[in-house]
Amino acid sequence: SAAVSEDEWGNPIYPPAAAILRRYGISYDGQRTARQMKASDYDKYDLIIAMDEANIRGIQRIAGGDPKGKIHLLLDYAGEHRNVADPWYTRDFETAYADILTGCRALLTAIPHS
Repeated sequence: SAAVSEDEWGNPIYPPAAAILRRYGISYDGQRTARQMKASDYDKYDLIIAMDEANIRGIQRIAGGDPKGKIHLLLDYAGEHRNVADPWYTRDFETAYADILTGCRALLTAIPHS
């Protein structure tokens, strides 16, 4: 995970997000911190998944566009062209979790398995 803005650099997981993960029995590394996306990430990864349109624009700005078509909105994989509900503004971490779960399940179905 990487950020497109400087807002969260170096910060650990947001406590309400950690609480949702614990509620659903999902382990996470409490020592990890947010990092800035780098232009070199574009070449390093096969897919770059964004939670919302603002992040797509930020990723494209950092990467210098999307010539290889690697940048995608998570919920597009679920057939729902919309943003993941942003709990930063709504404080609704349950809806964000549900959106992310839906998108990740669809993404895992869509990518080839070897």
